[in-house]
Amino acid sequence: MARVSELLIANPKMRSFEELEAAVVEAARSGEIHLYMDIKPEFPDTPRNWERDLEIVFTRPEPLRRD
Repeated sequence: MARVSELLIANPKMRSFEELEAAVVEAARSGEIHLYMDIKPEFPDTPRNWERDLEIVFTRPEPLRRD
């Protein structure tokens, strides 16, 4: 199980929600089958629907495009 908190701890240089999405994609590609959203990421660019966005990139492991 991938936990948002563990991804943040494992990547202390992470500075944006986009970087977190990339870490979630990598977790999915490495074989994780569950994503637990145990903490809200406090990045300036964290979207209102952050849980939905992370779930989307976890189940379809490619970063979301924001136009």
